Amino acid sequence: MDEIPGFVRYLSQDHFFVTSEPDINQPVKENTAMHHFKYIILLIVLITFSVPTALLAGKPGDANKVADSAEAICPLPIGAKVPRLTLSTADGTQFNLQEAFSQKPTVLIFYRGGWCPFCNLHLAELKDIEDDLIQMGYQILAVSMDRPAKLRDSMQKHEINYTLLSDSAAAAARAFGIAFTVSDEDVERLRGFNMDLEQASGKDHHILPVPAVFIIGSDGSIKFAYVNPNYKVRIKAPLLLAAARAELVEK
Repeated sequence: MDEIPGFVRYLSQDHFFVTSEPDINQPVKENTAMHHFKYIILLIVLITFSVPTALLAGKPGDANKVADSAEAICPLPIGAKVPRLTLSTADGTQFNLQEAFSQKPTVLIFYRGGWCPFCNLHLAELKDIEDDLIQMGYQILAVSMDRPAKLRDSMQKHEINYTLLSDSAAAAARAFGIAFTVSDEDVERLRGFNMDLEQASGKDHHILPVPAVFIIGSDGSIKFAYVNPNYKVRIKAPLLLAAARAELVEK
């Protein structure tokens, strides 16, 4: 058994509870049900056996640091305001995240890079719900360590219509508390599979984000978060869509 699926809701900085995962195949027929569902998933994390307490109950000040491993990260909690950040688009244009968030609610995706097959599968799956999210009023932004030229390659190869952003300096990953340093051993192992972190990002910091999805409100605060140190496991599209709908019902 590789992982323990479940939902985590923050009660305070030091306490949390876990409930079982709902059956996403059962339709939610009434707004009251969706309202209840929203409160159940204030924060969602797919838990692995190795996830430390720090990930589930982070302390103020832990964010904006680079963890020693994916299991030691401390993501920003529900309700936190997103820091001011400027990233780059595929054509090298500066992109102000706060300005974008203020215009409409946002599904913000962090992925490792276009070199990662699990990330590519996830981005492809998100295309299946892209139209639904846009019709609900959301915008989709996907952030990785890839330099702008690599973003263009990904957009063309996978026919991605939503916005890809370069965080090659790891500023956003640090700010969201999901940055970690890849070990030298793993850097070399990836190179053996023709996955060169330095070539992809243009930097030698060897930092990656733990794959994550955040729903950001137009007020710039985090409404929903899904973070998993196991890079092979991503949030399923139907579950993300349900969370996005629930956030609109809550309004």
